[in-house]
Amino acid sequence: MLFGFFFTLRAAGLKPGLGEFLMLLEALQKHVALFSIDDFYALARSALVKDESQFDRYDRAFAAYFKGVDAVFPDLTAAIPQEWLRREAQKLLSDEEKAKIAALGGWDKLMETLKQRLEEQKERHQGGSKWIGTGGTSPFGNSGFNPEGIRIGGAGGQKKAVKVWERREYRNLDDEIELGTRNIKVALRRLRRFAREGAAEELDMDGTITSTARNAGWLDIQMVAERRNAVKLLLFLDVGGSMDPHVRVCEELFSAARTEFKHLEYFYFHNFIYESVWKDNRRRHGERTPLFDVLHRYTPDYKLIFVGDATMSPYEILHPGGSVEHWNEEAGAVWFKRLTAQFPHAVWLNPEGEQHWGYTSSIGITRELIGVDRMFPLTLTGIAQGMRRLSH
Repeated sequence: MLFGFFFTLRAAGLKPGLGEFLMLLEALQKHVALFSIDDFYALARSALVKDESQFDRYDRAFAAYFKGVDAVFPDLTAAIPQEWLRREAQKLLSDEEKAKIAALGGWDKLMETLKQRLEEQKERHQGGSKWIGTGGTSPFGNSGFNPEGIRIGGAGGQKKAVKVWERREYRNLDDEIELGTRNIKVALRRLRRFAREGAAEELDMDGTITSTARNAGWLDIQMVAERRNAVKLLLFLDVGGSMDPHVRVCEELFSAARTEFKHLEYFYFHNFIYESVWKDNRRRHGERTPLFDVLHRYTPDYKLIFVGDATMSPYEILHPGGSVEHWNEEAGAVWFKRLTAQFPHAVWLNPEGEQHWGYTSSIGITRELIGVDRMFPLTLTGIAQGMRRLSH
C-alpha cells in the first residue's frame, strides 16, 4: 500500500527519495504513528516532503490516494440512529472502578462484537457496559470510559479509541484562500534582493579554499558578512470597522512580513490615508505620525504595500472633510498621490474577494489611484503576484 503512495507522490512532482521512504517505514515500525490517519499524514509529510512550498501538492496527493480509507463499514453507519448518540450525561468512575474494566481483546473481537450489537440493539442506551450508548463503560459509543473501544458519534474524552466512527473530510489546500503564516512567508519570499551587510561573521567557504590554495596549503580562513534580504518595505495596514472580519489574515501577513524583511516599517490607518498615521492603535488619538514625516524620513527605494478592503464611502477618498473620524483639510486622494509619488513601487492587497470588487465604487476609485494592475487579493496567489509586481 505504501509503495503505491510513494509512487503517487513522485507522480505528483514531489520526488521523495528512497532514503526518505525507508525512514518513513522505520518510523512506522517503531510506532511513531499508530491508529491515526492524522498522525500518519504529519509523519509522512515530515519524511517525504523536502520543501514547504510543496505542502499543498502533498495534501492533494494524500487526499486522492487515501480517499475513503476511514470508511471501514460504510453500510453499517446508517444502522445507528443519531438520537441514540445524543449525550445526556457522563458517568464518573473512580480509579479503582476503571481498573476493573477489561478490554474485549483486540481488533477482531471488537469488530465482531460491534456487528452483533448492531444486529441486536433496538433502542438508545446510556450509562451501560454492553450496548452502543453514551456515558458508560461499553466499548461502543462516546462520552464514557473503556480502555479499548470504538467511538461512535459525539466527542472523545479519554483519547483511547482504536477507531473513530465518523466521516472525516480532508480538503485540498487552495491557493485562493487566506492561509497561515508559513504559506504567506513562502509567497513573500518572491520579493527578495540579497546583500551582505554587517560584521564578517559567516564562513566564506569558496574564499577560504582559494586563499588556502594561494598560500601553498596553509589554512587561511576568510569570513564575510551574513547574506540578508536587502529589500526595504513600508507596510500600511487598515484597521477597524469593515476590516474587523479580516483581522486574523492581516495578523498572519504582518507576522510573516516581520520575519522575512529586516528593513520593515509599518503604520496603521483607518479606511484611507490622510495627513497622519499611527503605530499603536491604543494611542492613535494622542500619538500620531504626520504623513509628511514619513515622506521625508524614508528614501524612494522603499517598497510600499497597503493592506485594506478599500470599502468606504467615496467621499472619504475624494472630498475634504470626508473622513468618518475627523475633519481632513485635504482629500485622502491628495495624500495618497503624494505617498505613491514618493514611493513609486507600490501595491494594494485587498482581503475582500476579487469577485466583489466591481460592486464597490470606493474599490474602483482606489484601483484608479494606485493603478488597476497594482491591486491584488490577499490570498497566496495574490501576494505572490504583488511581490512580483514590486520586484519590477
